Amino acid sequence: MDSLEKIKEEVISCKKCKLHKGRHTPVAGAGNPKARIMLVGEAPGANEDRQGIPFCGAAGRILDELLVSAGLAREDVYITNILKCRPPNNRDPESEEIKSCTPYLDRQIEVVKPQVLCCLGNFAARYIMSKYGFAEEVAGITKIHGKVFSYHSIFGSLKIIPFYHPAAATYNVNLKSTLIKDFKVLKEVLF
Repeated sequence: MDSLEKIKEEVISCKKCKLHKGRHTPVAGAGNPKARIMLVGEAPGANEDRQGIPFCGAAGRILDELLVSAGLAREDVYITNILKCRPPNNRDPESEEIKSCTPYLDRQIEVVKPQVLCCLGNFAARYIMSKYGFAEEVAGITKIHGKVFSYHSIFGSLKIIPFYHPAAATYNVNLKSTLIKDFKVLKEVLF
């Protein structure tokens, strides 16, 4: 039987792509293993790489504020990334790295079984939306942020909500109000 701990152990010893050569600490994920909400970001940043905790830097502080604005806390959610190792200089993930790393994410989704998958940024949105049959809807985060996409299968239902990445609000303070408004959608979906 698969578990988050087993996945974490595999991530720590992973050498499937070149990113393992420059990492300090791989970041498997953290949070409530039975969370109704899973947040999926792009890749660890410098702080995350040093500490092994997702969203522990400036973007993490913004994420915490966004969760509070939606009546949630970190303890209520599970947080992970498309990539588990930091790309050099925070560059965009490469397709081979995504291909190597996303099986871990897929397994995390299967173990947690969230009711809501939140895609933080373009790379997470592109991967998650394509995985669940919404590839045609992916037209850049500016067009789909805050919208709810419903996925139904014989195994249950899942809501997928793309958001701007919280780091975007560190570069563009005007996006923070958009993020707060978008995160309020979580209240409507869950409560």
